[in-house]
Amino acid sequence: MLNYSVTEARAWAREEFVGAAAVTHPSFTADFSQLNEDAIQHDVVRLKEMGYTGTLLVAEVNITPEENARMAAIAREAAGPDFGLFFHAIYGTLEQNIEAAKLATKSGVDRALLAYPASFWPTSLDEVFDYTKRFTEETQLATMLFPLPAWGFERIHPAGMPVDFVRRIIDELPNIVAIKAEQGYPGIPGLMEMYHHFRDEVVISSPIEASTIPLMSQLKLQYSATANTNWMGDYYPRVFDMARKGQWEEAMKLYWQVTPARAANDAVSATSTPGTNMISRTQWKYQEWLSGYNGGALRPPATKLPDRFMKQLRASLEASGLYVTDSPDEEFMQGRIPARAPRVSVGA
Repeated sequence: MLNYSVTEARAWAREEFVGAAAVTHPSFTADFSQLNEDAIQHDVVRLKEMGYTGTLLVAEVNITPEENARMAAIAREAAGPDFGLFFHAIYGTLEQNIEAAKLATKSGVDRALLAYPASFWPTSLDEVFDYTKRFTEETQLATMLFPLPAWGFERIHPAGMPVDFVRRIIDELPNIVAIKAEQGYPGIPGLMEMYHHFRDEVVISSPIEASTIPLMSQLKLQYSATANTNWMGDYYPRVFDMARKGQWEEAMKLYWQVTPARAANDAVSATSTPGTNMISRTQWKYQEWLSGYNGGALRPPATKLPDRFMKQLRASLEASGLYVTDSPDEEFMQGRIPARAPRVSVGA
């Protein structure tokens, strides 16, 4: 049950979209037949302990809408009412995303990140608008618009989502409450343009750690969502809060300290993401495991992470002075939190 109406969504988001939000991947039992509920709970609790104010429940993996809704219920129970839960609108079709969002809302999500699936191949921005309108109207969720080159909209306009298009979105769709501004990624033109035009109307989210903290010397940002910064322990919520409260010089000292981790993340990601327009979720899951989250293999089909990249990512945390597990890498695939055996009813 949402505690805001469509017309109240932007005011609600201005109050609630604060701090840093991370990502949470599903964890499964050893045979991949069920969710590992204890592991999901562990990961959400750890996020909150690290200072995160919310998380994206990642659906860009092999997980059904019903399992995603169950994951939302587990996360809500673990985190309590004051923790933001994003529905990840990345299922195969618009209709599937709408139905999955409705299930997840009943289970505890209170916001959505609007992605666009590979099956969606618009030839005009009117088609993108219509897709966005249907999702927001039928789900009524406070929704973060996500301009990103991965969607391929640059074939329509070089910016993917140009200013006049976003202007129309904001004017006509009241529950678009924020923009995860990544036009022109890995550069910053989209962030700067969206901030310039729309910062007084919707929340502008800058999710990229590498640029966000330096830019906060000039930009008044209240929210950074969503990315895999949680693999760096409590570093990112801490420095984002410092920069937001005017302690930018102190934040930058910590920023430079974690340069080895940042560089390793960029280097390993560059081996897969640019050529596929997809994130290696196994990489992110391994990175989280290094930082004390459950880890564990994802349900097939899933990418593999070569041993040399594991060593590079582990060493980068050590070089940055950040927490890193001393468990051997072979334990990553089984995960940190064992799944409980299914309950058997008496008399069954």
